[in-house]
Amino acid sequence: MLYGIILGVIVLVCVLLIIVVLLQPGQKQGLSGGLAAGMTGGGGMGARRTADLLSKSTTVLASVFLALCVLANFAIDRGGAPTQSAVQSSGVPVTQSTGSQALPMPAQENSSASTTDGGDAETSTPPSQEN
Repeated sequence: MLYGIILGVIVLVCVLLIIVVLLQPGQKQGLSGGLAAGMTGGGGMGARRTADLLSKSTTVLASVFLALCVLANFAIDRGGAPTQSAVQSSGVPVTQSTGSQALPMPAQENSSASTTDGGDAETSTPPSQEN
């Protein structure tokens, strides 16, 4: 329940953040210069004050977004989460051994073509067969 509310507020903050970033002036004064220039009379905000307001709004919204994302991480309903991690609950038995015990070596097949000097089986010459 709490996670859903936080998620809804995060979406709202994201939409507001997108709008505020798009309204910020760029190299050609963006939409904020056009909005401020369209206002008549001395009571309206100038383009410079609009840019300052949008810059501060971006900072505040980004901070709120970050804080809500961290808060949402703690608000996730884990449904009686187990005390073990996913690796521990995977069911693979873990045996603890002391440092003096060695791991068993895999079984090796005896081959008639193998050599005793450690050479490769393909390079050794097979015994000749006479017909």
